[in-house]
Amino acid sequence: MNKKALVPVADGTEDLEAVAVIDILRRAGTAVTVASVTGNLQVKGSQGIQITTDCLISDCTSQAYDLVALPGGLPGVEHLRDSKELVQILNDQNAQGRLYGAICAAPAVVLQSHGLLENKIATCHPMFADRLKNRDSSKSKVIIDGNCITSRGAGTAIDFALVLVEQLWGDQKRKEVETGLAIGQ
Repeated sequence: MNKKALVPVADGTEDLEAVAVIDILRRAGTAVTVASVTGNLQVKGSQGIQITTDCLISDCTSQAYDLVALPGGLPGVEHLRDSKELVQILNDQNAQGRLYGAICAAPAVVLQSHGLLENKIATCHPMFADRLKNRDSSKSKVIIDGNCITSRGAGTAIDFALVLVEQLWGDQKRKEVETGLAIGQ
C-alpha cells in the first residue's frame, strides 16, 4: 500500500530540513507532494536554494495524507502559520488521528500557535523552546507523542525523517533506508 505525505514550503523554509524530509520519505517509497503556501510554485529557501513545488497548498485541501511534515526556517514558518489552507489540513490531520510532524521553529510557531500541541510533549529549535507550553523534553532530538512528531532543527533533520519513515512504514523500512544511506555502517 502506498503512503502519501505532504510537505508544505514557503519562501524562507529551511532548505536542509525540507530536502532531507522529502528525499528520505521518497527513498522509502512515499508519494510526497511538495506544496507552496505562498502562491508561487517556485520558493526560495532560507539559504537561497530554489525549490520547485508540485502544486499550491490550495490544491491539497481535498486530499487525505498519511503524514503532513513541516520544515522550519524563518520566515518560512510564519508563512506556514498564516496559511488558512494549511491550518485546516493540519486540524483535519489531527482530528482524524493521522500523522503530522514539524521540525525547528515549526513546532512552536505553527503547531503551538494553532493548538496542535495541546496535551503533547514536543521539541523544537532551542531558540524557540521558551514558546512551548511543555518544555520537559525540549532537548530531545525527536519526540513522538501520539500522532505528532517533532524535532529540533537542521542538525536532526535526517533523524527526524527516519522517524517519519518508521512511523509510516515500520522499523524494517527504516532499516532499509538507513542501509541505503550508509547510516551506522
